[in-house]
Amino acid sequence: MIELQGVGKRYGALQAVDALSLTIEAGEFLVLIGGSGSGKSTLLKMINRLVEHDSGRVLFQGAEIRSFAPEQLRRRMGYAIQSIGLFPHWTVARNIATVPVLLGWDKARIAARVDALLALLGLEPAQYRRRYPQQLSGGQQQRVGVARALAADPELLLMDEPFGALDPITRQSLQQEMLRLHRTSGKTIVLVTHDIDEALLLATRIVLLEHGRIVQAGTPTQLLRAPANAFVSDFIGRADLGLKLLGLQTVADRLRPLDGGQDLPADRIGADASLREAMSTFVVRGVARLGVVDGAGAPLGMLHFDDLLPHPRDRA
Repeated sequence: MIELQGVGKRYGALQAVDALSLTIEAGEFLVLIGGSGSGKSTLLKMINRLVEHDSGRVLFQGAEIRSFAPEQLRRRMGYAIQSIGLFPHWTVARNIATVPVLLGWDKARIAARVDALLALLGLEPAQYRRRYPQQLSGGQQQRVGVARALAADPELLLMDEPFGALDPITRQSLQQEMLRLHRTSGKTIVLVTHDIDEALLLATRIVLLEHGRIVQAGTPTQLLRAPANAFVSDFIGRADLGLKLLGLQTVADRLRPLDGGQDLPADRIGADASLREAMSTFVVRGVARLGVVDGAGAPLGMLHFDDLLPHPRDRA
């Protein structure tokens, strides 16, 4: 969908992006990560021409992005940022409808799209469509910002540190919403973050940048199990590497099915919880076995503390 070929961007003496090449496939949830000044936000903004590249080529669906008018290009790419940028004197519905109105959609189609997106992002349409941004919490405003970015059903969703200013609980909730949105829509998403845990949770592929260059690109498991160098190891965090690996698998991946007549332990955990959460539950409750249940509380099996140890296939 997106191809960057030897792309560069310089600000005076600073080389923000340095001869970088990268292909972003349709349906990916690609996360750009790196320290401050690594070039990740500049790279994101070059994709929709908020920043013009100085050298190389940026292709969108096979065509150089400079062959599109900037406004035409941006209407095909949703864009959500940390500061949200909602219009304060417009209602939630009108904010979400910004691009569909510019595209000339009829009122009935716009209203249906606004309500569908509010519902998708956990905001009851009847309750929120007529509110103003100042009547919303930070998390609710961010959801509206994401809805606005998705309003015209863009081919690509670009997100620049979208959850950085939120409290941990709200941030976790929105991360889960983004995972669900990606699963249900198959939308191509490119997200910038400095938070390695956020990257590991959300990404189908991570691109780690330093000084405008790619240090390593791969799946979360690939970066954790085979870091390219000491910089990658340090950025990921050596001390809690095992916990991060546990965070990539769920209880369902390791549960033991119930045998006939087996009683489920009193201490229980959901099958969709991560093995990292299971580790915490084992320690806090001081038990060696947990019952595993589905979303409705129905028994599925058991998880033993020993099941958290790597399987032979994990070491392969």
